Amino acid sequence: MNAAILTDTTKCIGCNECVIACKRANHLEPDAPRRWDLEDGLSARNWTSIVEGPSRTFVRKQCRHCLEPACVSACPVGALSKAATGAVVYDNAKCMGCRYCMMACPYGIPRYDWDQTVPYIRKCILCHARISAGNPPACTEACPTKATIFGDRDELLAEARRRIAERPDLYVNKVWGEHDLGGTSVLYISNVDLAFLAAGSPAGAAPLPEATALAMHAVPFVFTGVVGAMAGLRWIINRRMKKQSEGTDD
Repeated sequence: MNAAILTDTTKCIGCNECVIACKRANHLEPDAPRRWDLEDGLSARNWTSIVEGPSRTFVRKQCRHCLEPACVSACPVGALSKAATGAVVYDNAKCMGCRYCMMACPYGIPRYDWDQTVPYIRKCILCHARISAGNPPACTEACPTKATIFGDRDELLAEARRRIAERPDLYVNKVWGEHDLGGTSVLYISNVDLAFLAAGSPAGAAPLPEATALAMHAVPFVFTGVVGAMAGLRWIINRRMKKQSEGTDD
């Protein structure tokens, strides 16, 4: 099964039960308010949030778990990967905190954990352990109105199209995430335009890894160049310190 989530914004009441369930399931600490976290409610300690869209529509924001994720393509150490379940998962043992994934993500999802001595990236992992064990993500299980539901991506796409066909007066004729930027495993249907979820990225169906691949091929060479430059600088400094201790000039 290609695990996916379908969120129907017409059913969301903004109760934040999904946010609470996510924090509980992932053992996330209470969030410390930060000026840069106020825009959408996401942070290293909040992996999902409720934002207000046009016409006072409540929209749940989380990692979109792209079918061809730009964050995975951008990570130089393989800390992010696409699991067989469809989830984009994270290995903090590999992460070096470079934040390339933050720059690559078209939806502005990954967040830096500034409260840690050695900060790393944090984001929703689609409750990977739960879905691997055959259980739904905590957020969908907690939703009292079934505004966000879990299942196979193809089945959820069929359900989304069925709802749109039954109520064309209510829904915009679009399933967000079906094709956008290569497609995602988190899908939306809505009575308002959800283009604001793309965080200013260009619209279209082409996956972003195609755009990031060339740049990421250069990363090992950049690292090598930086290491060489630092080694050369250290040699110069040590040589001058030695000359100074000997009482001579270069």
